Amino acid sequence: MDRKLLTKGALMLAAGAAATLLALQDANAAERVRVRGTIESLSGDTLAVKSRDGKDVTVMLKSGWTVTGVVKASVADIKPGDFIGAASQPTDSGINGAIEVVIFPAAMKGTGEGDRPWDSQPNSSMTNATVANAVSSVNGPTLTLTYKGGERKISIPDGTPIVTLTSASKDDLKAGAGVFITGEASDDGMVSADRVAVGLNGTVPPM
Repeated sequence: MDRKLLTKGALMLAAGAAATLLALQDANAAERVRVRGTIESLSGDTLAVKSRDGKDVTVMLKSGWTVTGVVKASVADIKPGDFIGAASQPTDSGINGAIEVVIFPAAMKGTGEGDRPWDSQPNSSMTNATVANAVSSVNGPTLTLTYKGGERKISIPDGTPIVTLTSASKDDLKAGAGVFITGEASDDGMVSADRVAVGLNGTVPPM
């Protein structure tokens, strides 16, 4: 395949994934809601989701909506210089423990950089930053993450979900697939969104 086409495709994926990331990690929780769950059905632009707390959620997909795939990775894939997103919680050691980690494609470096509150677990935060170094220990590696104006150390316990992003399409929105969606909730309980992150090959988006 022509190298220019490959480069163009990679840039399009990075741009789409970056836009998805910014939408999914939108910090304005007062106006936006996050839906984590499993697809029950897709009819036209209406996505029925069973949320992880057992609720039925109807997601109305806006015109031009897009899909990003989420696939499994491993702690061995994380190297100094990588740009990652890590949700974490405080621990007794004083170093936050990771709840999940997303390894971003190189072209997405700097997207959504910073540290902000997160809602996946109580007292959790989301840190999008560059891996400065990694130190191994009996409790798993501890990463030093640097971002503009700050630094955070995060340990990664064994079993922590680690994923990366890839291309996906409407055809991947199948019943039983895990999804993570950020959108606006209406008074009738419906959610409208323009982006969907879907787990591929059985992956459950941990975000």
